[in-house]
Amino acid sequence: MRIGILSDTHGGYRDFLTAIEKMGPVYCYLHLGDVLYHGPRNDLPGTYEPKKLASYIQKMDNIILVRGNCDSEVDEMVTGKDISVNERFLDFGDIRIYMTHGHRETEEERIIKAENRFADFIITGHTHIKKDIITPTVRIINPGSTTIPKDGSHSCAVIEDNDVIFYEW
Repeated sequence: MRIGILSDTHGGYRDFLTAIEKMGPVYCYLHLGDVLYHGPRNDLPGTYEPKKLASYIQKMDNIILVRGNCDSEVDEMVTGKDISVNERFLDFGDIRIYMTHGHRETEEERIIKAENRFADFIITGHTHIKKDIITPTVRIINPGSTTIPKDGSHSCAVIEDNDVIFYEW
């Protein structure tokens, strides 16, 4: 099973489409927050088209989201998706994923939550920097940012058969 992971789209419609294309066919997309608004600390992205992105997401039936620090009730309203929770635990057959934007808790707190709920993966966003760390109990993934990367390349990721593939552009 292929599970697409993306984060910090910040209204970047064309960047979102590029991520979808790079990931190829997936069972579902997990979006780690900061969906539409570019945020007060970020410059306006060159691909900033939040209305188009909201309309596109509204038509998707295979996307699961969590709330980021730049998301609001209006994002939920215009996308028609539940962006009201800060974290989710999801089961995909033999893979259990803990997803959160990552701005509310420390990495150590996330690891404890994941261990207590027997998660195989912690996926988190917020930093706009790709991460892939394997600990003795859990694998920590940050797909980076599709729209406002802080590590030099736009990116997303796919979990496939307990492995992680990063896509950059």
